[in-house]
Amino acid sequence: MTRAIILAYHNVGCRCLEVLLAQGIEVPLVLTHDDAPGEDIWFGSVAAVARRHDIPVIAPEDPNHPDIVERARNLAPDYLFSFYYRRMLKTELLDVPARGALNLHGSLLPKYRGRAPVNWAVINGEAETGASLHYMTAKPDQGDLVDQLAVPILPDDLAGDVFQKVTVAAELVLHRSLPKLIEGTAPRITQDLSRGSYFGGRRPEDGRIDWSRPAAVIHNLVRGVAPPYPGAFCTATGHRLRILRTARIAPPLPATGRPALHVVGNRLCVECGDGAWLRLLDLECDGQPADAGSLLRALGPGPISLADA
Repeated sequence: MTRAIILAYHNVGCRCLEVLLAQGIEVPLVLTHDDAPGEDIWFGSVAAVARRHDIPVIAPEDPNHPDIVERARNLAPDYLFSFYYRRMLKTELLDVPARGALNLHGSLLPKYRGRAPVNWAVINGEAETGASLHYMTAKPDQGDLVDQLAVPILPDDLAGDVFQKVTVAAELVLHRSLPKLIEGTAPRITQDLSRGSYFGGRRPEDGRIDWSRPAAVIHNLVRGVAPPYPGAFCTATGHRLRILRTARIAPPLPATGRPALHVVGNRLCVECGDGAWLRLLDLECDGQPADAGSLLRALGPGPISLADA
């Protein structure tokens, strides 16, 4: 029987652990994370899945600690799998499994190596992304590819919508690759790193909207950081606006050349820096849901300048 140690977190971790067990992989140990204080936990628990299957589960602060590496070595795994595990793994741990260490990454490698690949793909206006199964090396997301599967990003998809598709793609890629890995016939395809680039992590502050930018750029930012992520935001007349969903629309009014929020009928519309317009479909003002009436009461009569928002 093939034996594998799993390092996993999030929905991808839950689903991929289930795939391994369904295909008869022996899992003697799961490493996961304790949920971070203050983080919005909208995703499934790998620890709960492991306990349901009576698998020992630990959440070490440092998976590369010599005691953890020694425990892993004593279990003599054939493989080590990482599924949305958040910490970097060092060579000492990657060298433990007899047949290799593999990771499932949420992009079509070599594109969008690094952190927050789904969010970055949406923010950059990509039409597709996907999931990639690859061997792990000391440098992240650079090892040989085994398999990958693309999913579409529709023009109004939010990052959460795309993440759900990527989760399914990850499950499918692992499901169809496991038999070949077990048989020793799985391909190893060298990545051409010149065809992609590395992206860093994102902070809530990175969701600040610059209304002088083109409408398409702002629309993609809103989609890319929409809940369950922290959301896009700005300030207007001293109030914090959190913009949760937008739509690109034909100009409802003559252009002024200045970013501003307008009320057109019962619609909230913004002229952006390039003269194109967005409709604000869902937003909050100072933490509370807002519509045209409540926003005008809070901010005053429109149009409301967003030039310095």
